[in-house]
Amino acid sequence: MEISNFETNIQAPLGIVNLKEDDKDVVLEQKHAVDWVYRGEGAANLVLAYTGSSHSFIGKVMRIPKAPRNGSPHVRSPTALSTQERLLWRDVDGIVSSPNKEIAAQLYVQHVMSPLLGSEHVDAGMRVLVSREFLESVEKNVICQRPAWRVDAAKADTDRDSVLLLTDHSLFPGGTLNGKLCVSVEIKPKCGFLPFSRFISERNAIKRSITRFRMHQALKLHQGEISELSEYDPIDLFSKCKERIDKAIISLFNTPQNNFRVFLNGSLIFGALGAGANSTSFVISEAFEDALKSVIWADNNLRTKNFLQLVSETVYKSGVLDRLLEIQKLDNFDIEGAVHAYYDIIYESCPVCRESGGDKISQIYTSLHSIPLDESLKIVKDYLIAATAKDCSLIISFRPSEDGYSGSPYNKIHLDATNQIFDYKASFIDLDLKPLKKMEDYYELDKKIVNCYTRMVEAERSIKANTT
Repeated sequence: MEISNFETNIQAPLGIVNLKEDDKDVVLEQKHAVDWVYRGEGAANLVLAYTGSSHSFIGKVMRIPKAPRNGSPHVRSPTALSTQERLLWRDVDGIVSSPNKEIAAQLYVQHVMSPLLGSEHVDAGMRVLVSREFLESVEKNVICQRPAWRVDAAKADTDRDSVLLLTDHSLFPGGTLNGKLCVSVEIKPKCGFLPFSRFISERNAIKRSITRFRMHQALKLHQGEISELSEYDPIDLFSKCKERIDKAIISLFNTPQNNFRVFLNGSLIFGALGAGANSTSFVISEAFEDALKSVIWADNNLRTKNFLQLVSETVYKSGVLDRLLEIQKLDNFDIEGAVHAYYDIIYESCPVCRESGGDKISQIYTSLHSIPLDESLKIVKDYLIAATAKDCSLIISFRPSEDGYSGSPYNKIHLDATNQIFDYKASFIDLDLKPLKKMEDYYELDKKIVNCYTRMVEAERSIKANTT
């Protein structure tokens, strides 16, 4: 599909950008589906990358919302947000009047997350109109590449009339047309601090010394979502200590799960699409080592080591995770405190307090239930923004610099081991707006994670005691 006279259209008052050609909205039809290939997916969206020749779409990815494959009729809410959510986000431009959740989410990225993380690291995207036939064809084309359990759970939502178009951060602008190589790493950093809230109960005090990621690993192993525990600890990655960052990157490489992927010219060369990858085998390591030979100038068996060093050095010197950590720390009440503010917002009697009865634990929460509504709104709002920051991904893209330390608008990093200079850029993706109702899920999941980890530790102690 070739689009000339490319323009954008700002639709007041929402500030949403649509693709236009000669003052007409661009609509992707069934014939255009062949140009979009599977890149990956999460719980809510399919992600497709563009492989065609239109200059308007080169270097772009598309996010298509998914619909559950349970046979139930698809019901659209007349408003994007609930009454309480409109109260929560009332100060965000246009979000309250958004006609659907996708536009509300786009405005959230544009007006909340982009200012916090820096506009140079965030793309809120633009919308492109699509036909049902386009979505049906895409669904058919990518089904064989999707993990079976994802296919069983959901399909592309073909009732949409538009989808979100975003920068493909695994590439530099212009895509691969200029012939330059680009290698990109996608990292899901997860929560980089230990909670410090005074509302954490004594029975859950373990949360103050063990990271959420490490505890969650135990639950995932118990539920069969992973085959082994990862050695990765997010605090190492956020530590600002070079040796600990090195350790974090190596741990992510050894057990990537869904937290570490690498792309070469936009194509996956390490990790898994749409699902988690198991520990890195010798065969996978050899294939990755070979794939890096065009980018990292080193002898065989040294390229992977040098690439991981490049990633680690960039995380260390760029400080790109510093602002992300600040946003994560907006959660200064922990879910054990924030959930009480949530029940005040939705005007429901707090079941957490009922469960704890009249003991001293419930008395600690009394102060939370007596604060003004505006303060409750701020607690929950900050918690949900922090939740976005804990669940997003960081993409760092590298390309060999042709001009040394001059002539490029991008930051530079020097790889000492190979004496190479790389341009690099860092971007954050998956900055999703978390539904207010999710607060209940967060609380229940928190209990499951802590209980499972505690049981695992007790079982290990019991085994150790019986063998000594």
